[in-house]
Amino acid sequence: MRPRKSLLYIGNKLAVHGKPPAAIDSLSVKLQAEGYTVISGSSKKNKLFRMLDMVLKTIKYRNSVKLVLIDTYSTQNYYYAVIVAMLCRLFKLPYIPILHGGNLPSRLKNSKGLSNQLFGKAFTNVAPSKYMMQQFKEAGIHNITYIPNAIEIENYSFKHRETITPKLLWVRSFSEIYHPLLALEIVEILKQRKMDVSLCMVGPDKDGSLEQCKKVTKESNLPIRFTGMLQKEAWIALSKEFDIFINTTNFDNMPVSVMEAMALGLPVISTNVGGLPFLIENEVDGILVPPNNPEAFVNAIDDLCANPIKAQDITKNARIKMEEFDWQKIKHSWIKLLGD
Repeated sequence: MRPRKSLLYIGNKLAVHGKPPAAIDSLSVKLQAEGYTVISGSSKKNKLFRMLDMVLKTIKYRNSVKLVLIDTYSTQNYYYAVIVAMLCRLFKLPYIPILHGGNLPSRLKNSKGLSNQLFGKAFTNVAPSKYMMQQFKEAGIHNITYIPNAIEIENYSFKHRETITPKLLWVRSFSEIYHPLLALEIVEILKQRKMDVSLCMVGPDKDGSLEQCKKVTKESNLPIRFTGMLQKEAWIALSKEFDIFINTTNFDNMPVSVMEAMALGLPVISTNVGGLPFLIENEVDGILVPPNNPEAFVNAIDDLCANPIKAQDITKNARIKMEEFDWQKIKHSWIKLLGD
């Protein structure tokens, strides 16, 4: 394969410290496999040192790379994108924010000046969901390119389920915005209805939500297992033990964990927020319910358990949809955007 251009990729490369892999961990490797030279940063554990490393790398490689990719989130990490983009403009180096934060639309409103500079002066902004693309266009930012999150479909073995039981799986970081406590409410109602429910919650703690969930689980004697963070291969293997995937979030963009569940043959029930209705067609390849509504989740779970044929149709449709998000198809959009 002939070599392509050199790139600098800025993001939180923290998988080396046991954190969940971020976009930078997977996309940088995939781009290298396509012939790009990718310099990435940063893997510094301390936030201040990580920011400094990002700045120093941008200065150091300003003359040896052709383009800078910047993973952009809506929380505190938003500011490293602002600073790196400012340096790129100073050095007349084109940059591309990749819009990951599900709550970025609020940044467009609450940090309007910084956002207009960061996004408005970018070479383009990559939106991994049509929801995010729509939100940015409505805010007056039109230099947007839609390239969805990708998965390697061959790594996801589809499981056909003859029957559906209330064996529930939840995979996410334990953070208030993902509303893990709602999952506990769902289990409690199912338990009250005398259903043989169980829940496995997979993911690391981000803001103390995990300990809070463990406390409530113990106090209420709920049938819930917490695994902590698992490597992707481990939770994919674990998923075979469960029949329904629940996604309880209040904010979202295009969650890869939901895409993975759809690829694996797990019927997905998710809150109807953010980018989810752009990913899931309700009653066709998943179930969408209102946020903060445990009863709606419970009714959807009950319906799938009572109608396994419906669940099978949903999972087949979901798998077909996820095959369109395979990296072997999505990579052509990246190569077209980045050029040689």
